[in-house]
Amino acid sequence: MSVELGIVEGYYGRPWSWRARQETVAHLAGHGFGFYIYAPKADPFLRKRWREDHPPEVADPMRRLAARCGEFGVRFGVGLSPYELYLDFDNAARDALSRKLAGLDALGVKQLAILFDDMRGDMPNLAETQTRIVHWIAEHSGAERFAICPTYYTDDPVLDRFFGERPPDYLQTLGSRLDPSIDVFWTGEEVCSSQYSRGHLTRIAETLRRKPLLWDNYPVNDGPIMSRHLHLRGFTGRPASNGELLAGHAINPGLQPVLSRIPALTLTESYSRGDAYEYGAAFTRAAVEVLGAQLAGQVARHLPLLQDRGLDRLGELVPQLREAYAAIDHPGAREIVAWLDGDFRFSNEMFEGA
Repeated sequence: MSVELGIVEGYYGRPWSWRARQETVAHLAGHGFGFYIYAPKADPFLRKRWREDHPPEVADPMRRLAARCGEFGVRFGVGLSPYELYLDFDNAARDALSRKLAGLDALGVKQLAILFDDMRGDMPNLAETQTRIVHWIAEHSGAERFAICPTYYTDDPVLDRFFGERPPDYLQTLGSRLDPSIDVFWTGEEVCSSQYSRGHLTRIAETLRRKPLLWDNYPVNDGPIMSRHLHLRGFTGRPASNGELLAGHAINPGLQPVLSRIPALTLTESYSRGDAYEYGAAFTRAAVEVLGAQLAGQVARHLPLLQDRGLDRLGELVPQLREAYAAIDHPGAREIVAWLDGDFRFSNEMFEGA
């Protein structure tokens, strides 16, 4: 494997169960996935309520997940989004942050990601302030690895429309001031990039003065539009030769944990096979491994409906599909049934509440 692979739970919407997380770690650990970062947007104690400790019903299973990761040689991480901390990084904020870091250390966090994504950024000295915060965290945390997600984590101008126009030379300043041991997440030319070119990754590495840590927004399917589709096909547009240009490759999974393992396995195959990789054949192999031959064949036949047409355009096919998948006793089939029932439908309130 030319690059370390990982999972970053960075989606909006209904979070996975703790059992699903443990099972995903166990499944993917033998396929080149070396780190797992817990950072669902639905966890308020990592975002707007970050100053508060996780309650026992969250902290206890998180501790068990960290231990499970350790059993498989997977580095357990957490994505902390200290909401708007950069507006006032005073003594009170430092005290709260120190308590939070001690709590995360006690849970067994080995990799700490500081996520400044999806926050306002049109303010002076943003890069300098964020760098100061991350350096302070690195000095006061027991984690072994650190990463930052910038407020502007892609070239995509959609971020400027939603979070204010990015400061001039934001990335250049961040890259020049940030300790070189700290990784920087990057999603590519778009929030959800269809492909990554060597030219783009080389330019970003020069700007950040380090290889980017890829935050790949596939197969994630949150949001009002994407949640109507199941992202199951094999990865494309990520040639194995890119591995030498990356500090790591993390995928943001879909809302369906079992089904997300299918494209995850194809990413492993893409890197291992290189120029011999075929995404269709990789999907078939991965689907059989995750779902078994019968269910995999059924999903393959319905792939244009599930991934391309999507729930809103299935119409009268919904009852037929539901009946077909309800007849199969498999967690992947149950995820499809729940999706057909609208259990994963997304509303704008899910964005606003995170």
